[in-house]
Amino acid sequence: MVKDLVPRIHFYDQDFVDMYDRTWVWIDEIWHQGEKDGLFPEGYLTHADSPVINLFDSSLSALFLVYSNQNYSPYSMIDFFYSMQGEDGQIAEKYDIASKTPVFDPDNPLGASLPLLSYVEFVFYHKIGNKKRLKDVVPFLEKYFSWIQSNFMDKDGLYTVPYSAMHMGNLPREGAVYTVDYNSAIAVFALYMSYIGDILNDKELAFRYKRIYFSVKTRINSMMWDGDDKFYYDLDADKNRIKNKHIGAFWTLLAEIPNDEYALFLIDSLKNDKEFGTENPFPTVPVSSKYFSESGDGYKGGVVPFLTYIIIKGLMNYGAFIFARECAIRHMYFILDTLHPDAEKQDDVWEIYKPVSEGPAVVIDGTIENRRRYLPMVGLVTITLVIENIIGLDISLPRKTVNWTMQSLEEMGIEDLSLKKNSITILSNKNVRGWEIRLESEKLYYFTIHILDEDKKKTLPIPSGKCSMLIDKL
Repeated sequence: MVKDLVPRIHFYDQDFVDMYDRTWVWIDEIWHQGEKDGLFPEGYLTHADSPVINLFDSSLSALFLVYSNQNYSPYSMIDFFYSMQGEDGQIAEKYDIASKTPVFDPDNPLGASLPLLSYVEFVFYHKIGNKKRLKDVVPFLEKYFSWIQSNFMDKDGLYTVPYSAMHMGNLPREGAVYTVDYNSAIAVFALYMSYIGDILNDKELAFRYKRIYFSVKTRINSMMWDGDDKFYYDLDADKNRIKNKHIGAFWTLLAEIPNDEYALFLIDSLKNDKEFGTENPFPTVPVSSKYFSESGDGYKGGVVPFLTYIIIKGLMNYGAFIFARECAIRHMYFILDTLHPDAEKQDDVWEIYKPVSEGPAVVIDGTIENRRRYLPMVGLVTITLVIENIIGLDISLPRKTVNWTMQSLEEMGIEDLSLKKNSITILSNKNVRGWEIRLESEKLYYFTIHILDEDKKKTLPIPSGKCSMLIDKL
């Protein structure tokens, strides 16, 4: 059984556990076994048995495959793209699997994509702990970024790419040329490259990318932030702000671009039910937009799991754990209510959901497809957000740390999570002695428990073997 190979989760709502387990079963059903002498020696994943492998999909998939106890390699697909890198640094977004040749869309002739690779490699490092890999991939990442700069950066240091490279479907852009989401994604790339430089103790690498990061951050804050509307906007060809609000502005949270004051305004708009605070958080355009559709109409008001993931991770940068967790739980309920609309009927999981009622978003204009069982996107919520934000575990293998942030004491946890050559189990439950955390590990690590509602926080070294702690004693 697949669920015997991957970590097992515990949560007070069994439907969440079932959705987590079901996602791994779906992954197993479409996982392609690799060929030892081929370019995918450890296998790969594509959507709907596509003959094309996609860098965007592979990057998203890697962010939950890191929790597979390496039964489904998170590296294999990313390494394929590195192996395809051209002399000029180009990594095209799509490749034909059979011929290993790039596939270009007419509106994206260079194969641009969201630059997520440094973020993905940073996640790899903390979840799997291979420092040598970081050193090995830096040359690929540097060449890739140089190619992006050469082809998509203008003289003022802002970036412009074809709309399809931003994966925002039929989102109305109103003539945007310099988009806030892509430029913020560039800042994310540079920020995580600087973190990688710090990990490798490569001061020159860290400094160079910190300088790039602050350059992009300064331009976004000075040119895209509107002081009256308290929001980030795209720019037109003349670098004038286009006052068309959309979810791309919240990429700035992941990139740590807003100061605390700006961030509060953005977070308020995420909570406001007249803006982005719909029952199913967060629609691609606000309720106040002329484009907003309650049926979703694709990216004209639909809720997209990938963008929900980006926002929740951005919220964590500004200490909004409780709100981020609440939104992750609400989104999970909409996914579940769509999968099981009633007792006698079963639907599926989707790329885009309605913002105010259960069900897949309807695409009225027919310009895009709402993909059924699009696992590269859905797995970000049903696996990654469940572990990291709903259960609340933050794991770093190289630091030998597990931080568990709980809003309040609940029965939940994880079993048999593999940390390289160490398997750990962490469970909370209530018994006659009160609330207890049970821990099991093969090796020493450091465990921090933080219970927000009770303002309790404690860090302890967890020895090998089994042990437990009583919360009342903290």
